[in-house]
Amino acid sequence: MKKFRTIIMITTLIITAFGCEELPDPAGTRGLGVVPVVSEPNPGIYINGSASSYISFEVDYLSGTSADKTEVVVSHGKNFERVKLEELTTFPATITYTLGEAVDAIGIPLSSVLAGDVIYFEVVTTVDGVITRSNAAQAIPVVCNYDPALAAGNYHAVSADWQVDGAVTITVDPVDQYKVYVAGLSELDGLTEDLGPLVMHISPATLKVTADRTVLASDAFGYHNFAYEGSGTFNSCNGKYTMSFIISVDEGSWGANAFTLTRQ
Repeated sequence: MKKFRTIIMITTLIITAFGCEELPDPAGTRGLGVVPVVSEPNPGIYINGSASSYISFEVDYLSGTSADKTEVVVSHGKNFERVKLEELTTFPATITYTLGEAVDAIGIPLSSVLAGDVIYFEVVTTVDGVITRSNAAQAIPVVCNYDPALAAGNYHAVSADWQVDGAVTITVDPVDQYKVYVAGLSELDGLTEDLGPLVMHISPATLKVTADRTVLASDAFGYHNFAYEGSGTFNSCNGKYTMSFIISVDEGSWGANAFTLTRQ
């Protein structure tokens, strides 16, 4: 059984700022002019090898602000050579590009883009001759097509933060293929998992993972209702979950802890 740790009751967070030397941004000037509002992409992933897979996001300006010129540029994460896609003239503007259109604009073959690569979209504005790049650049990962069979099975759970290393089991909901159940997390602490399992949801648009707050064990080290919740990402190529779990009981919380769940 893991060594008992005293629960940390978080009441005040003190943030200390440390000065450091500011280095030039290799991307050029950012965010100094009028910066547009760029929404989260939805969908926000490209499917490896699928020219028709697409991403979409919205560009707009706050009331009373505008730019002389607003352009969308694209680049491949391996070389960052930016290519202009279009100039926007009306707002809000919806930006939608397939993977095929993106690679054609960049001038590379579809076959050269692999799972794990990133396609970047940036909004470039010109105000009084000054060109700036939006701080809200979109980094679109290229991923494998989602396979629910790869999202389940026997997993190896590791957390240096929480000091656990052991086996858990993940199953897919029979109705919702993007809903999974993780069993055995509390047993990594030597607890009896009389409740649970942990419920997690995989976003089909982004592959981001949300873990519902779920009580896994009614008793933990003398405390009550040992629970997990959190967020992370799912790797659709190898089935790996990279998570941050907040672990708590009725009496308080141990805060966020990094976990990896690796399919065996």
